[in-house]
Amino acid sequence: MTELQDQIAADLRGWDAIEDHRTGTEGDAATSEWLTGLARDAGATPQVQAFPFERWVLGNCAVAVNGRGADGVPLFDGGITGPAGVEGTLASLANGNAGIGIGPIGNAAPPGANERFARARAAGNCAALVAVAAMDADVPGLALQNADRFVDPFGPPVLQVASQEGNWLLDAAARGESASVVVDVALEPATASNVVVRVAGSDPSLAPVVVMTPKSAWWTCTAERGGGIVIWLALLRHFAANPPRRPVVFTANTGHELGHTGLDHFLEESPALGKAAHLWIHLGANFVAKNSERRLQTSDAGLQALAERSMAAHDVWPQSIRAPGHRPFGEARNIYDAGGRYLSWLGSNRWFHHPTDRWPHTIDLDAANRMTEAMLEIASTIAND
Repeated sequence: MTELQDQIAADLRGWDAIEDHRTGTEGDAATSEWLTGLARDAGATPQVQAFPFERWVLGNCAVAVNGRGADGVPLFDGGITGPAGVEGTLASLANGNAGIGIGPIGNAAPPGANERFARARAAGNCAALVAVAAMDADVPGLALQNADRFVDPFGPPVLQVASQEGNWLLDAAARGESASVVVDVALEPATASNVVVRVAGSDPSLAPVVVMTPKSAWWTCTAERGGGIVIWLALLRHFAANPPRRPVVFTANTGHELGHTGLDHFLEESPALGKAAHLWIHLGANFVAKNSERRLQTSDAGLQALAERSMAAHDVWPQSIRAPGHRPFGEARNIYDAGGRYLSWLGSNRWFHHPTDRWPHTIDLDAANRMTEAMLEIASTIAND
């Protein structure tokens, strides 16, 4: 392997060695410490941008029917029950209203199921909801959903349970059994943190390029987050050793799974940057996962053409392209909303938000190498124009 390929593998192993990357946890702090150490090794001067954060500490979170129970994890932007929980008739959301509604949710949910669940949350007619994880059939278990409204929770308590709990719970719902749901959560003052590095350009009058990637996740999530992390580090090392014309700001943000709270904090600290930056490079989720279907998102056709040329040269074509002018997915949407320019990569991942997303079995290392080489080319072109 080349020196760059060795470094990519080492960075993926380093990420995977920190098993819990959830926002505001010890793992979140350890990730910041790890990234700042690597930035210093590259000759840069990193800043840990810490901010206060209320962390959800889970107590008893479970559903029970006739003495049989299933533990779960709540949606972090829904309601809570307290230790007593709530009771009601369990019924499928596909069959109308219920005291406690149940249905599948996730990337492999049946057509209309995710929308039905979203409507039930918004309506607020159920005492609680049970969300059965619906992911790749070969990856059973509990894949969690993000909490986009973490700072503005809404609706009834929602308990997420593993896919293997679905059959017996749905059978109980078909019989109209009584169920209890407990979502007992304590709020604990904590600290969350971003990592920010600024590399000076030879012409400080030029608008900067911002390179951002999330640094938090529900579990280890190595294929989900690893691609963004390794390219973020590769670009940082490159520009620290080869200063470009434009200033480059690197930000690795916490709070991805909780409504992009880390990016929101970064933008609050630099409110003009959303629109004033020359370009935001968003290194999003999953694009180095095995069999990932990569998605390119750009704010204009010129950026799309630049990205497609480099990706073609390195044989990492996007399987889909989000047309310029359409609101993008991931953190790029924050930049779109601010009126900024962006170039963004995302992908699919059969282990998405699942605890078994770990090095090395979920990673396409060859794709990671080629993506990194292509992004070095793209970022160098942009930062020197």
